[in-house]
Amino acid sequence: MKANTTGLPLVFVHGMRVSGTMWQPVIDTLGTRHPTAAPDLPGHGSRRGEPFTLPGAVAAVTDAIDALGGRALVVGLSLGGYVAVATAGSHPDRVLGLVAMGCTATPRGLLGAVYRGAARASARYPHEANRLSAFAFRRALPGRQARAMVSGGLTCGAMPDIVRAVSAMDPLAALAAYPGPVWLVNGERDHFRRDERRFLRACRDGRLIVRPGCGHVSSLADTEALARQVRDAAAVVTAARTGGTSVPTRHTTSPEGTR
Repeated sequence: MKANTTGLPLVFVHGMRVSGTMWQPVIDTLGTRHPTAAPDLPGHGSRRGEPFTLPGAVAAVTDAIDALGGRALVVGLSLGGYVAVATAGSHPDRVLGLVAMGCTATPRGLLGAVYRGAARASARYPHEANRLSAFAFRRALPGRQARAMVSGGLTCGAMPDIVRAVSAMDPLAALAAYPGPVWLVNGERDHFRRDERRFLRACRDGRLIVRPGCGHVSSLADTEALARQVRDAAAVVTAARTGGTSVPTRHTTSPEGTR
């Protein structure tokens, strides 16, 4: 955790089988203006061996928010996006804004079946799955970002619990329950963007941002662009809190502007 007293608190939520270290390049790029935290979820990183549950993951995020003063902008990718959505829906008083990345697919049907199969195989052969994941991260990301993905350890053995928990949640209902500003951020080539329009319609105050040329993991490659999006979201939340206006919107943008 990195603390400061000047900017909006930021809590980053990591993806499946990695840990909070995956966000370190973005946190470093943001600098010291914002208090930041990137907690490990149950079953990951420093908490490997614990069973993953969605309530336990939400508790990890709210604990991190409380450590930064009780309210924060929450940023999550993939599993972290689903957990961030669940946190916003169940604790809207703690979440000042939500940046949910790579998590706009309802985790059911064929996609759910594919991930359940992959999760079972990963749990059966966790060491091999961890090595394959590390290789995939090195192929998809520059060296610094790839090292951040693996430096907290990989825990592919936890995947069945994670897939079951995420498949049982209702992210659309969680978004509908959250009154604050939401940024849905997807890579153009991300397979988890298939229901993005449904997710956008569920938001009371939603924005959809599509990052050209990016996939699910490679969206982390351009650390500067990602940090800029987080800064922009934080600026919107800060302006609303200090007397600016926040008009509910439902639009699609790229980093360069409206598409």
